[in-house]
Amino acid sequence: MDGWRTAAACQEVDPDLFFTVGIGPAALAQAEDAKEICRICPVREECLRWAMEEPHPPSGVWGGLTETERTSLRRRSRRAAERRR
Repeated sequence: MDGWRTAAACQEVDPDLFFTVGIGPAALAQAEDAKEICRICPVREECLRWAMEEPHPPSGVWGGLTETERTSLRRRSRRAAERRR
């Protein structure tokens, strides 16, 4: 396990908070609650970096972003890299 995980703010929180089910208002509210924990996390950047670099991207909220948000960030990053070439 990555060393940064032991310092993560989510260590003291029910892990289910970070893995929403569905796409309705309750799921969106749950994701926002998870992001609140991420906002105060001292290893948020390491967590997000890990989630972005995983060959099989994990589901749930990691590094303060949902799976959908991370997918969008990957696309934007790829496009920016292509424009720099």
